[in-house]
Amino acid sequence: MMANKDNSVNIKSGAAKAAGAYHHGDLRAAVIAAGLRRLEQGDGAELGLRALARDVGVSATALYRHFPDKEALLDALADEGLRRLGALQAQAWLKAGGAVAGFKATGIAYVRFAHDEPALFRLSFTRQMSERSPDGASDGGEVAYNLLRAGVGEALPGVEDPDTAALHAWALVHGLAMLILDRRIEWDEVKVAEVVGLTFGGVG
Repeated sequence: MMANKDNSVNIKSGAAKAAGAYHHGDLRAAVIAAGLRRLEQGDGAELGLRALARDVGVSATALYRHFPDKEALLDALADEGLRRLGALQAQAWLKAGGAVAGFKATGIAYVRFAHDEPALFRLSFTRQMSERSPDGASDGGEVAYNLLRAGVGEALPGVEDPDTAALHAWALVHGLAMLILDRRIEWDEVKVAEVVGLTFGGVG
């Protein structure tokens, strides 16, 4: 009898710990992770607060502190997508050793990300997060853009307008990514590298 009582206490204690595991922002991270998993399922995946609350095992009202509405949730998912893109481009830059080779690698990484995570890529570039960001807070896209602008400076020294050059490079990789996602052209990483190289430093 005493052993059963002890087990009951332990079970209750474990449940209480699980319920408290979402304090200090863990719930927000869990919901974003659940949303990313649903995005991977395709266009038919439900991304409502209630659906994601079920995924993480809490009530929908528990999410309102972090996501007052579905728009805020979609913004958070889009921002996470942009952060992932920026991180992948930064890794590609470092692996290639920076300069022209690194700049080209960031462009290839951009297109590859779109190919590998099409739903997240589309979501990330269809949200207008700056309109709802409190106090002009930055979003994850700044990481990718700042790396792009820095790459222009290293790969194209002496360029008169870095912002225009960065926009030119961005338009190239984004357009290429969209052509692939819209199935106008087939995914071919060798061909992607060749096309990106024409703009990103003229490297084949």
